[in-house]
Amino acid sequence: MTGRADQYDPLPDEPAARWAKYGRSDTVYYPMLLGLEVEEVRIDYCRMRLPFKPELLQPGGVVHGGAIASLMDAVLVPAVGSVLSRDDRYSTVDLHVQYIGAVRDEDVVAEGWVTKRGRSVVFCESEALGAASGRLIARSVLTYNVSTTTPT
Repeated sequence: MTGRADQYDPLPDEPAARWAKYGRSDTVYYPMLLGLEVEEVRIDYCRMRLPFKPELLQPGGVVHGGAIASLMDAVLVPAVGSVLSRDDRYSTVDLHVQYIGAVRDEDVVAEGWVTKRGRSVVFCESEALGAASGRLIARSVLTYNVSTTTPT
Protein backbone atom coordinates (compact mmCIF):
# COMPACT_ATOMS: atom_id res chain seq x y z
CA MET A 1 0.00 0.00 0.00
CA THR A 2 1.42 3.33 -0.97
CA GLY A 3 0.30 6.04 1.35
CA ARG A 4 1.17 9.13 3.30
CA ALA A 5 3.93 7.77 5.56
CA ASP A 6 6.76 9.49 3.70
CA GLN A 7 5.19 12.87 4.50
CA TYR A 8 5.88 12.38 8.23
CA ASP A 9 9.10 12.32 10.22
CA PRO A 10 10.22 9.05 11.83
CA LEU A 11 9.80 8.62 15.56
CA PRO A 12 12.76 8.54 17.94
CA ASP A 13 13.67 5.03 19.15
CA GLU A 14 11.84 5.00 22.51
CA PRO A 15 8.40 6.09 21.26
CA ALA A 16 8.81 3.92 18.16
CA ALA A 17 9.39 0.85 20.34
CA ARG A 18 6.47 1.79 22.64
CA TRP A 19 3.98 2.29 19.80
CA ALA A 20 5.11 -0.85 17.97
CA LYS A 21 3.57 -2.75 20.92
CA TYR A 22 0.21 -0.97 20.74
CA GLY A 23 -2.61 -3.47 20.98
CA ARG A 24 -0.45 -6.17 22.55
CA SER A 25 -0.38 -6.72 26.31
CA ASP A 26 -1.10 -9.28 28.99
CA THR A 27 -4.47 -7.64 29.56
CA VAL A 28 -6.93 -8.07 26.69
CA TYR A 29 -8.15 -4.66 25.52
CA TYR A 30 -10.59 -3.86 22.73
CA PRO A 31 -7.94 -3.44 19.97
CA MET A 32 -6.78 -6.99 20.74
CA LEU A 33 -10.33 -8.35 20.41
CA LEU A 34 -10.47 -6.90 16.91
CA GLY A 35 -6.96 -8.14 16.12
CA LEU A 36 -5.61 -4.70 15.17
CA GLU A 37 -1.97 -4.65 14.06
CA VAL A 38 0.27 -1.59 13.93
CA GLU A 39 2.23 -1.49 10.67
CA GLU A 40 3.98 1.88 10.93
CA VAL A 41 4.06 4.85 13.30
CA ARG A 42 5.65 8.21 12.61
CA ILE A 43 5.23 11.63 14.16
CA ASP A 44 1.54 12.53 13.69
CA TYR A 45 0.91 9.43 11.51
CA CYS A 46 0.03 5.73 11.84
CA ARG A 47 -0.91 2.85 9.56
CA MET A 48 -2.80 -0.07 11.08
CA ARG A 49 -4.39 -3.30 9.80
CA LEU A 50 -7.66 -4.98 10.69
CA PRO A 51 -7.14 -8.62 9.66
CA PHE A 52 -10.24 -10.21 8.18
CA LYS A 53 -11.99 -12.80 10.30
CA PRO A 54 -15.54 -14.12 9.85
CA GLU A 55 -16.51 -12.91 13.34
CA LEU A 56 -16.34 -9.32 12.03
CA LEU A 57 -19.09 -9.91 9.47
CA GLN A 58 -22.60 -8.63 9.98
CA PRO A 59 -25.52 -10.81 8.81
CA GLY A 60 -25.46 -9.20 5.34
CA GLY A 61 -22.02 -10.71 4.70
CA VAL A 62 -19.86 -7.58 4.92
CA VAL A 63 -17.48 -6.42 7.64
CA HIS A 64 -19.45 -4.56 10.29
CA GLY A 65 -19.18 -0.78 10.10
CA GLY A 66 -18.43 -0.63 13.82
CA ALA A 67 -15.24 -2.66 13.30
CA ILE A 68 -14.17 -0.29 10.52
CA ALA A 69 -15.00 2.77 12.66
CA SER A 70 -12.99 1.26 15.51
CA LEU A 71 -10.00 0.80 13.21
CA MET A 72 -10.29 4.38 11.99
CA ASP A 73 -10.38 5.66 15.57
CA ALA A 74 -7.64 3.35 16.87
CA VAL A 75 -5.21 4.24 14.07
CA LEU A 76 -5.13 7.77 15.49
CA VAL A 77 -4.12 6.69 19.01
CA PRO A 78 -0.42 6.24 18.11
CA ALA A 79 -0.50 9.23 15.75
CA VAL A 80 -1.85 11.58 18.42
CA GLY A 81 0.32 10.01 21.11
CA SER A 82 3.49 10.06 19.02
CA VAL A 83 4.68 13.37 20.51
CA LEU A 84 3.05 13.09 23.93
CA SER A 85 4.57 11.68 27.11
CA ARG A 86 3.48 8.33 28.57
CA ASP A 87 1.57 10.17 31.31
CA ASP A 88 -0.45 12.42 29.00
CA ARG A 89 -4.07 11.43 28.49
CA TYR A 90 -6.24 11.83 25.41
CA SER A 91 -9.51 10.54 24.09
CA THR A 92 -11.81 10.82 21.11
CA VAL A 93 -14.48 13.49 21.50
CA ASP A 94 -15.85 13.39 17.97
CA LEU A 95 -15.77 10.80 15.20
CA HIS A 96 -17.50 11.22 11.86
CA VAL A 97 -17.31 8.32 9.42
CA GLN A 98 -18.36 8.25 5.77
CA TYR A 99 -18.75 4.70 4.49
CA ILE A 100 -17.94 4.66 0.80
CA GLY A 101 -17.66 0.94 0.09
CA ALA A 102 -18.06 -2.43 1.73
CA VAL A 103 -15.50 -5.12 2.43
CA ARG A 104 -16.30 -8.82 2.46
CA ASP A 105 -13.26 -11.06 2.78
CA GLU A 106 -10.07 -9.04 2.90
CA ASP A 107 -8.03 -7.19 5.48
CA VAL A 108 -8.67 -3.48 5.92
CA VAL A 109 -5.75 -1.06 6.25
CA ALA A 110 -6.19 2.41 7.70
CA GLU A 111 -3.94 5.42 7.70
CA GLY A 112 -4.48 8.16 10.26
CA TRP A 113 -2.82 11.54 10.49
CA VAL A 114 -2.96 14.70 12.57
CA THR A 115 -4.12 17.76 10.66
CA LYS A 116 -3.74 20.32 13.48
CA ARG A 117 -2.59 20.28 17.09
CA GLY A 118 -3.85 22.75 19.65
CA ARG A 119 -3.02 22.88 23.35
CA SER A 120 -5.92 20.65 24.38
CA VAL A 121 -7.50 19.61 21.06
CA VAL A 122 -6.05 17.61 18.18
CA PHE A 123 -7.78 17.39 14.79
CA CYS A 124 -7.25 14.27 12.70
CA GLU A 125 -8.33 12.35 9.62
CA SER A 126 -8.17 8.71 8.60
CA GLU A 127 -8.96 6.54 5.59
CA ALA A 128 -9.59 2.81 5.36
CA LEU A 129 -8.89 0.76 2.24
CA GLY A 130 -9.24 -2.86 1.26
CA ALA A 131 -5.73 -4.26 1.71
CA ALA A 132 -5.80 -6.45 -1.40
CA SER A 133 -8.14 -4.45 -3.63
CA GLY A 134 -6.98 -0.95 -2.68
CA ARG A 135 -10.64 0.14 -2.75
CA LEU A 136 -11.58 3.05 -0.50
CA ILE A 137 -13.88 1.73 2.24
CA ALA A 138 -14.35 4.78 4.46
CA ARG A 139 -13.07 8.22 5.44
CA SER A 140 -13.26 9.85 8.83
CA VAL A 141 -12.67 13.12 10.61
CA LEU A 142 -11.86 12.94 14.32
CA THR A 143 -11.23 15.28 17.22
CA TYR A 144 -9.23 14.29 20.29
CA ASN A 145 -9.11 16.02 23.66
CA VAL A 146 -5.63 16.07 25.22
CA SER A 147 -4.68 16.58 28.85
CA THR A 148 -0.93 16.95 29.18
CA THR A 149 1.08 16.50 32.35
CA THR A 150 3.89 18.68 31.06
CA PRO A 151 3.55 22.42 30.44
CA THR A 152 3.29 23.40 26.76
